[in-house]
Amino acid sequence: MPKRLLLIGGGHSHVEVIRRWGLAPEPGVTLTLVSPDRYTPYSGMLPGYIAGHYSHADCHIDLDALCAQAGVTRIEASVGEIDFSAYIARCGHVPDQPFDAISIDTGSTPVLATVPGAERYGIAVKPVAQFLEHWSQLREVAQTAPRPLHVVVVGAGAAGVEVILAMQHRIASDGGCATFTLIGDGQTILGVHPRGVQQQFMTILQDQGVTVRLNTAVERASPGTLLLRGGEKLAFDEVIWVTGAAAPAWPRTSGLQTDDAGFIAVDKHLQSLSHPGVFATGDIATMVNAPRPKSGVYAVRQGPPLAENLRRTLRGEPLMEYHPQSRALALISAGDRYAVASYGPFALSGAWVWRWKDRIDRTFMQRYRANT
Repeated sequence: MPKRLLLIGGGHSHVEVIRRWGLAPEPGVTLTLVSPDRYTPYSGMLPGYIAGHYSHADCHIDLDALCAQAGVTRIEASVGEIDFSAYIARCGHVPDQPFDAISIDTGSTPVLATVPGAERYGIAVKPVAQFLEHWSQLREVAQTAPRPLHVVVVGAGAAGVEVILAMQHRIASDGGCATFTLIGDGQTILGVHPRGVQQQFMTILQDQGVTVRLNTAVERASPGTLLLRGGEKLAFDEVIWVTGAAAPAWPRTSGLQTDDAGFIAVDKHLQSLSHPGVFATGDIATMVNAPRPKSGVYAVRQGPPLAENLRRTLRGEPLMEYHPQSRALALISAGDRYAVASYGPFALSGAWVWRWKDRIDRTFMQRYRANT
């Protein structure tokens, strides 16, 4: 009987596993992907899509086409539990999926549970498909509203900054009218980046008319109003939540060892600390020996070693170690075709940085086009 390898989630690491599987299938093994969506977004190009620089096809990987080319079965479902006593994944409305080895790369969701009303009022950037549908409607409203819409983005990290500048650029390009406020609970925007990058983006935000509120925490959301720390009320027409990463409950309730925040704890082989033969990468996982920020750049780098270790665990061979880079290059877009490069203490900016980023992103996406 063939061994069964099960991938949960169509994240950045898993698309590389599927691509490599198509190039060299593992004899005596079947590969199945469980993912609720046919199209998986590439995070590096989403701000460009929001801003109008890319089409949907430019920045989404067609999992059906990729799987068909690689000889992989895709099941349209979400996993809600893994039963390790029976070695099956429970997938709701579809039959349970058995496995001999399993890998999890489902990403994360914004932290909303700590803010009463956040899940009811406004929209989170993840799931991406849901956000993009809402964004399309928001653009239409901004073109016909009798007064400027007030759009608030909560979260002043790189994602929040990119999203608000992309939305501002697109609505202005469409001839719509809106005002924008960026809220962060820290002392600076882009807290993990060097001061030079922070200063450049503060200038860009100010030049685009974006109001920046720092040291500001949202304590409650209600219809059309955010209650801020200290009792101030901030009116809004739309609120977008781009807050820190949160983990789903099912890995912990399935018995997997997690960190304090609920992310799957993995070792230097990307393997679960509690369950051999279980692997996890991307935002859903924490490498306990080398924790890194929740960023797509690390998930992309984890793809090749994950693919190799999945093969090795099925063969019964020793696993290879993965050592993530100590620092990663971040290319942060600024709404229009302009970007800032952040690497360690260094910062570079300009239209040429955006073109550099565009080439990198398009090259990455080309890798996962069917028949290429």
